[in-house]
Amino acid sequence: MQELLKVLRSDGIVIYPTETLYALGCDATSAKACDRVAEVKGRSEERPLPLIIGGLDMLDLVTAEKSRSLLDLAGAFWPGPLSILVKALPELPSWLSDEEGYTSVRWSGHPFASELSRRFRKPIVATSANLSGKPAAALPEDIDPALLEMVDGSYFDPPWPRGHKASTVVRMLGSSKLEIIREGEISIKKLCDKGFSVAVRNA
Repeated sequence: MQELLKVLRSDGIVIYPTETLYALGCDATSAKACDRVAEVKGRSEERPLPLIIGGLDMLDLVTAEKSRSLLDLAGAFWPGPLSILVKALPELPSWLSDEEGYTSVRWSGHPFASELSRRFRKPIVATSANLSGKPAAALPEDIDPALLEMVDGSYFDPPWPRGHKASTVVRMLGSSKLEIIREGEISIKKLCDKGFSVAVRNA
C-alpha cells in the first residue's frame, strides 16, 4: 500500500485489483499521469478513463452532482461494481470525460482498491489492466508481461478480482430512471429489484 501511494503521488502508474478485474491506474487529478496511462494502454481519446473512489463522501472530488436519485442509486449498490456516469468537475483532466462532460465513477467493493483511494484522498483511474484490444485480467498470471514492464508499481496479493464481467455502467435519466450503457456484474434485474426503471442504450 505505501509503495503504491508513493508511486501515485509522483505521477506514476500502477496495477491493482478491483472487485471485477485488475486495473491500471494513476492519480486521476494529474493530467500528466492520465496521459501516461492512456499512452501505455493505447487507449483511444473517444474512450474516457473511468474512476474509482474510496467512499461516498469522496464523490464531490469528481462531480458537483448531488441529486437524491444519484445518492439513492449509490447507496443501493456502492461499494460495488456499478459505475455511474456523472458530470465531471471542470478542473479534472480531459481524459476522464466524454464530449458531453460525463465521467464514470464507482466506489470499489475491493478492500485494497477502496483503501488505496481512501488513503490517497483522491479518485484513482481504474481502466482494465491490459493493452487495448487484449483480454482483461482477473489473475496475476494473466497480466501481460509487456504491460508489467511499463508500470511503476503493482499489487498482486489476494483477494483477487472475481473476473468474468466488468462493472455495470449506467447514467441517470431522471428520478429512479436509468440508462444502461454496459450491463456487467450488476444485472438489469438487480437494478429493477431496487426500484429503478431501466432503459438499454440502442435497444
